[in-house]
Amino acid sequence: MTQAVSRRTFLKGTGVAMAGTAVGALVGLGADLTPKIAHAQEARIKQAKAYPSVCPYCAVGCGTLLHAVGEGSERKIVNIEGNPESPVNYGDLCPKGAAIYQLHVNPNRLSKVLHRAPGATNWEVWDINKAMDRVAELTKKSRDETFVEKLPNGKLVNMTPAIFSLGGATMDNEWNHLQQKLLRGLGIIAIENQARI
Repeated sequence: MTQAVSRRTFLKGTGVAMAGTAVGALVGLGADLTPKIAHAQEARIKQAKAYPSVCPYCAVGCGTLLHAVGEGSERKIVNIEGNPESPVNYGDLCPKGAAIYQLHVNPNRLSKVLHRAPGATNWEVWDINKAMDRVAELTKKSRDETFVEKLPNGKLVNMTPAIFSLGGATMDNEWNHLQQKLLRGLGIIAIENQARI
C-alpha cells in the first residue's frame, strides 16, 4: 500500500536533510560553528568635534557636519556627513555632496600658492603672505587707476568700475556681510553672486 506524501511534508524533509548535510560537511572540513563575539571597529568620529558647514557644490546650500580631531594646526577632518538639523536637507546629501570628504582629504589637492608670471611657462611656489600682499597691491593699483569720485554732472559716486566680484553659491550670511562691507568700502559696484545667475 502506497502512502501519498504532501508537498509540504516533502519540502520539510528535504530542507532538514540538506541542512544536516551542510552542517556535516562544515564540521567534517574543520569549521568551528560556535557563536563568535563581534568586535566592531571604533567609530572614527567618537573623539571628534562636529562643526556645522555648507556643501560647496551648488546653490541649494545643504547643511553638513564636519567631524575633526585635534587642535589648532593639527586639526584633521575625519568625516563629513549631512546635518540632520539643517532645514534645507534634513541630513540628506546628493551623490556629489556625499563625496565632500574626498574634496577636502585628498593627496591631489593643492596646498601651496602657485604663481605664473605674465609670459612665463613655469609655475613658481609663493608664500601665502607674499601672494596676499600681491593681491592687495593689484587691487589697490586697479582701484587707484580707475576711481571715479564724481560724475560729470557733479554727483558724488566714489566708485571703481574696474573691479568685479562674483560670490559663490554657498557663502553664508556672515561671509556675505563682511564681503559686502569690504567691496562697497572699496567703491566696487559690480557685485554679483553665482546663486542668482
